[in-house]
Amino acid sequence: MRRKVLAMMLVTTMILSLAGCGGKSGGGSGKKWIIATDTAFKPFEYTDDSGKFVGIDVDILDAVAKDQGFDYELQSLGWDASIAACQAGQADGLIAGASITDERKASGWIFSDGYYDANQCLAVEESSSITGFADLNGMSVAVKTGSMSAEYAESIADQYGFTVTYFEDSPTMYQAVVGGQAGGCIDDTPIMAANIKDGGLAMKLVDGTGNESAAYGFAVFNAENQVLVDMFNKGLKNIKENGTYDAILAKYLG
Repeated sequence: MRRKVLAMMLVTTMILSLAGCGGKSGGGSGKKWIIATDTAFKPFEYTDDSGKFVGIDVDILDAVAKDQGFDYELQSLGWDASIAACQAGQADGLIAGASITDERKASGWIFSDGYYDANQCLAVEESSSITGFADLNGMSVAVKTGSMSAEYAESIADQYGFTVTYFEDSPTMYQAVVGGQAGGCIDDTPIMAANIKDGGLAMKLVDGTGNESAAYGFAVFNAENQVLVDMFNKGLKNIKENGTYDAILAKYLG
């Protein structure tokens, strides 16, 4: 009798063990990852005319998650708040057009492989006579706090004699330029180009003001979340190979 009981317990244990092995590739833990992002960084993340949150980052994350079989919740928090949430452990990862730099890596950012190359440049009000940084002497240049654009502006401010003014998001920064509160702004080139074209902003890009391009990367801030970076890299590779990645870029960039 005792042997029968032991045998039944063993079979039950095996069944439970097999049941626990279920789940999609990369998502077997059943964890729902919290991913933070910016609120307005068109065409990478923004709200469309129907009120839906869309963009290149949004679609890439969704395609990667489906490819790797993991669940996630995307939280639109804003740039600074997204970084703070990740650093505080309130979010697991960040996808928000974040440039991969050695400085960020040294400060604790753990990046994926790059998924898009972009640089930063100057934009001014469309009727402005400014043709380069030299014309900004004594003026204010608007940037987004904590961004690569801010670092670029800070690195050349003394050389060209302008002051740097900080904003929490790109739309507010653009309005400062259009409204004359700033002589110009520095932001990611594809972002400004998309906003000028699609949003009808009274601004123009200034030729010859771009810096060297850097890749955008998905990021985590805790080594325990390295598995999420690994899944992102695998999924990114797969969607590039199967054409999904190119289709996403074509959808937003033409």
